Amino acid sequence: SENTDLSELEVKLRLNPADHEARYSLACALWAREQREVAIDELLEIIRQNREWNDSTARKQLLKYFDAMGPTAPLTVEARGKLSSLLFS
Repeated sequence: SENTDLSELEVKLRLNPADHEARYSLACALWAREQREVAIDELLEIIRQNREWNDSTARKQLLKYFDAMGPTAPLTVEARGKLSSLLFS
């Protein structure tokens, strides 16, 4: 079931917080379940740990999410601010 996938990914991340592949999969699964804020936080965490991971996949996905939500959505504005501070700190 879908829930099993999520908990498997969460267990992988508890065992290895640097498993970016698992975290990315988790973010996408959360987004698909309308858990947008959590999904975005997971992508931001990948960028915080390793911004160049997999050819900047996490950042590119984040930008797709911003497009999907629209530039004026409060979550987009907030997440863009967090992304900027990660990239330019």
